[in-house]
Amino acid sequence: MLGKLTKWLRMMGYDVVYQRSYQEEELVRLMAEGRRLLSRRCGAQARHPGTILIRSDHVGEQLRELKDALGLESDRSRFFTRCLRCNVILERTDPEVARATLPDYVSHENPSGVLCCPECGRFYWPGTHRDRMLKQLEEWGL
Repeated sequence: MLGKLTKWLRMMGYDVVYQRSYQEEELVRLMAEGRRLLSRRCGAQARHPGTILIRSDHVGEQLRELKDALGLESDRSRFFTRCLRCNVILERTDPEVARATLPDYVSHENPSGVLCCPECGRFYWPGTHRDRMLKQLEEWGL
């Protein structure tokens, strides 16, 4: 239900746990850790006080809902610091490793700007996709 929102929150540097479904015990444990439950299901609020009900189907509007409900901030220094898949903090990678793995243009344009997920091994670098995401956030007013 909120997979796209998860990706955008991680891009913004937020620590987000997401899977398609949860056992009740998992939800209780995660909330006991201080996490906030976001849900599209109205019944979740009754079962789990403090749940934030996400009403919109559109990511930009969902982010605005969170901004209103939680004071969600757009701290650009945190953008692009987490793996979009694993949620793990990205690490700088050795330029030689990046050069051996990625297309040539990446290492020429961004020799020291390549980050890697220590969990899944996925590489991230500042490219046109990053510019498009930043532009989209601006269009959404975030």
